[in-house]
Amino acid sequence: MSLTVLSLIVAVVLFGGWGVARADVPKAEDIATCNHEAQEATRKGKDSRAAAPNTKDHSRAADARRGDAPSAAVGGAGASDPQLEGMDPDGAKDPAYQAAYRTCMRKAGF
Repeated sequence: MSLTVLSLIVAVVLFGGWGVARADVPKAEDIATCNHEAQEATRKGKDSRAAAPNTKDHSRAADARRGDAPSAAVGGAGASDPQLEGMDPDGAKDPAYQAAYRTCMRKAGF
């Protein structure tokens, strides 16, 4: 294998892989939009919700209502689930809000 081909392969791996390894972080606009969408989804009621809460949503919401949720677990910096990063703390108490917020963040690419 020639040095040029080997150099090209190394460059592709280093620079091409960098974009894959780097995780995008939600911007303030993304967070505001998803909080708004989740608020609207919960306000409209059960029939209009596109996202159904899962078991983890119910568990995190119960923890948040008790005040047991660590700040990083729901909405805080370094959230354990990137799709929950920036979630409104009051909305975190509602599993349907969490489901709608996660769905919005997923659609935004997070």
